Amino acid sequence: MVEEALAAAVAIRTVVVAPGLEATPRGRKLAESLSARGVRIERATDREFEALAQTEHPQGVLAVVEPRIWSQADIPVGRACLVLDGVQDPGNLGTMIRTAWSLGAAGVVALPGTVELANPKVLRASMGAVFRFPVVALTLEEFGAMVAERGITVWIAAADGESVRSRPLPSNLALVVGNEGGGVGKEISALSTHRVAVPLRSEAESLNVAIAAGILLYEVLRDD
Repeated sequence: MVEEALAAAVAIRTVVVAPGLEATPRGRKLAESLSARGVRIERATDREFEALAQTEHPQGVLAVVEPRIWSQADIPVGRACLVLDGVQDPGNLGTMIRTAWSLGAAGVVALPGTVELANPKVLRASMGAVFRFPVVALTLEEFGAMVAERGITVWIAAADGESVRSRPLPSNLALVVGNEGGGVGKEISALSTHRVAVPLRSEAESLNVAIAAGILLYEVLRDD
């Protein structure tokens, strides 16, 4: 994550390093890159570092960063964006952000009920994608206004939907995935024109929401 923050030119205020970080070539290179960028580096004992870290097996570096604050104006028109309605698992959210960025989506919109974007597990699962493209939290009213102003076509992912390949792809699309248990809410469903699904064998009940989102995003972005 610290390497990604550096690569994305995120403002790094302070870094704390454990004694073992610079014992490896990768760790030394990171420390050198941070120093070259003028980042303040604090060295801690192993005990101090473990007390600060939130992971069971920390990698020897912690950073205080000031990432860019994105807005809906940063989400470009003409490419599909991913919309998350009440996604509560931070690992799923971070994975979907990483997938959306990797596949070339315009951005990610988090609606009410979705886990906090700054959740540490979300940040780690995103593998730095949150530093690189627009990820914004909007109210239902703000999202509705965005849809109306931009002429966005809204498709929702649903187990009873048609194959995502069943009709032409809109040029300005919002793909909505919902809560892991309850799916997409009624307010967002009312904005949609199409329900899409990943065709599954009859014995399979459903897919993990992050896996389903990845497959659907690949399909709707394949011609971009």
